[in-house]
Amino acid sequence: MNLSAYLRDVKDFPKPGIVFKDITPLLQSPAAMDETVRQIVGRFQHDKIDKVAGIESRGFIFGALVARELGVGFLPVRKPGKLPWRTQSVNYMLEYGSGTLEIHEDAITKGERVIVVDDLLATGGTARAACELVERLNGKVIGCAFVIELAFLPGRKKLTGQRVESLIRID
Repeated sequence: MNLSAYLRDVKDFPKPGIVFKDITPLLQSPAAMDETVRQIVGRFQHDKIDKVAGIESRGFIFGALVARELGVGFLPVRKPGKLPWRTQSVNYMLEYGSGTLEIHEDAITKGERVIVVDDLLATGGTARAACELVERLNGKVIGCAFVIELAFLPGRKKLTGQRVESLIRID
């Protein structure tokens, strides 16, 4: 299945000059969603994963489904003030600004093996921040999985030393 056929370009979103890769058509297709999850799971099914960390918000969709298929727990990595328990946080740079991510401080048991899941790898700041949070809690990042990778941006370089798996690569 050609997953890229389920993407839509939205020009000048969220600001002028940005071409947003909209995954809504993919989400609307049960077959495309199944294939997306199947491909991500297939890349990590032999890695003895303990948890899947999904980055707010579209990473929640894919991360939760991947965790279910792997039979492991799901960890929400959220924007500040969204988690109800004590958190660890990290600041990072985005493609067009800066941000902060948080995770519950008791989300990971020392040594647990975690994959980080999101819909898009662009400049890599968000994914790097999520990896930093996992490592700060003494977890081991086994890899990062993305539906889309904008290969013309330096996201992979920000994740040097991490295994990076992307289903759709846009050069």
